[in-house]
Amino acid sequence: MSEEIINKVAQSELITLNLEDYYPKEEVAVFDLKAYLFMGLILKEKDFREALKNLDWSFYQGLVVAVSCSADAIIPVWAYMLVAVYLQPFAKDVIMGDKDQAIQKLLIRNILSIEEKSYTDKRIVVKGCGDIPIGAEAYLEISNKLSPVVRSLLYGEPCSTVPVFKRK
Repeated sequence: MSEEIINKVAQSELITLNLEDYYPKEEVAVFDLKAYLFMGLILKEKDFREALKNLDWSFYQGLVVAVSCSADAIIPVWAYMLVAVYLQPFAKDVIMGDKDQAIQKLLIRNILSIEEKSYTDKRIVVKGCGDIPIGAEAYLEISNKLSPVVRSLLYGEPCSTVPVFKRK
């Protein structure tokens, strides 16, 4: 008995979308305001301005910079603004948050830049497992981006999917 094995997945016209392909490749540096706090608690404006003025900002040349404060301190909003102004001529991008938050924001930007027209009326499987932690926000954003145009949206692997959306 030699029945031919048919790969129904290959014939299904499913397009697999791997969100790892949109994971940022840029190097992310962190600018932590904790180093500029007096006694680890407060930011003294005069000292802070002087420290920023004397800092070698070229270290951040071409990098994405995540600006945050890892200390439990109240940082005035103008301090973040001032850091951004100093970073602007050097950094590729300046993002509020720690390194992980910056990477997540870059990932979301990359997902939002997807040209949804190329997925119009297609059956899309958003790959669920991978080597890089993607996060639920990215899956939510790809759903928002593609559900208005796709015929169907599934989650998982082509051989085992969870239906998320199907146009009627």
